[in-house]
Amino acid sequence: MKKNIISKIFMTAVLIVSVFAINAAALAHTPQSLYDEVWRLVFAKYVDQTNNGQVWQLWRHKYDSYLQTDDDAYVAIDTMLASLNDPYTRFLPPDEFAEEGSAISGTLKGIGVQISVKDGKLLVISPIEDTPAAKAGLKENDYIVEIDGKSTKGMTVKDAADNIRGEEGTYVKLLVRRGGVDKIYNIQRTEIKLKSISTTPPMKIALNDKIGYIRLSTFMNKGTTAEFANALLKLDNKAGYIIDLRSNPGGLLSNAIFISDMLLNGGTIVSTVDRDGYKESTKASRRVSTTKPIVVLINGGSASASEILSGALKDNGRATLVGEKSFGKGLVQEINKLQGGSGLNITTQKYLTPNGTDINKKGITPDYTVKLTEEDIQNNRDPQLLKAQDVLLEMIMTH
Repeated sequence: MKKNIISKIFMTAVLIVSVFAINAAALAHTPQSLYDEVWRLVFAKYVDQTNNGQVWQLWRHKYDSYLQTDDDAYVAIDTMLASLNDPYTRFLPPDEFAEEGSAISGTLKGIGVQISVKDGKLLVISPIEDTPAAKAGLKENDYIVEIDGKSTKGMTVKDAADNIRGEEGTYVKLLVRRGGVDKIYNIQRTEIKLKSISTTPPMKIALNDKIGYIRLSTFMNKGTTAEFANALLKLDNKAGYIIDLRSNPGGLLSNAIFISDMLLNGGTIVSTVDRDGYKESTKASRRVSTTKPIVVLINGGSASASEILSGALKDNGRATLVGEKSFGKGLVQEINKLQGGSGLNITTQKYLTPNGTDINKKGITPDYTVKLTEEDIQNNRDPQLLKAQDVLLEMIMTH
């Protein structure tokens, strides 16, 4: 088999970490044993016991005697996993698995863009704030047509990431289609330092002095909850809060639960359902950090952990949602460390909002739908934020 090293850019995901009593990376392994381990994990843990209608046993010995190198195993594993038709269940070679660990710790290398394949197109979910992708002007729902002159038609997220990533300081050329108009972006790759929280409104929009603004751009960083708690302390003199989750693609499930718990005085945060149909609900502890009114901003790039937080606050009557329908990603992935330092993110659960709503591929509809157009952005207008301010001021008056 030909070498096929897969590079990674973050996809929308809620992730949980699988903890092993034995360090799998330290175990001696062969290409065949690595393939076998992935097969067994999917067989035992994948959320859909039918494996999307696949006869999983057919993959068990499909490549026996063909796997001579690790690269052979990587290609075979990717082919096997592709049959699930689940972009979130994916294999990571050692370098990518180490990079995922770096992202959780707060650093990445690349251009700083989250991507996904939707309706057969490679789309930008969102650029990360203050990264080369954001500074170059990439926007949510941009269609990446070509990468360095290569068509993205038929590309998986992994294929696209492999073409976009490269040495720090080098450039990648993206042909991007927005509203039927094509434009080329030459973007320099660099080290990305993930910062989860900002308290400065976009486009330097001045908000009412009573309002505290908290922009939460990712749930991936382990320091996200501490950053959020510090933001609440910093804005303690405010009468209410706007929490901006627009274009936040998600991250760690634990972060979404912890922040929800900070804002809820009891009630269900989220429920998860495993492959056996077992439903487990996570309840808020009643150790609420603030009871002040909250408005949450969402849009089509608000996914996964963002939807857990916004769904928890909406269903419990704790916050009002403003903006546009969210992405619609209601699946949970488990991070598994494999032999030789590689890894496997596998979909093990689906989640439901407190009211029992399955939002996968449906999204969450805000209480007030407000569009944000390209013309608004070009003219430094943010009607979504201004509507959130109006709604929050009314809530403050009656609080």
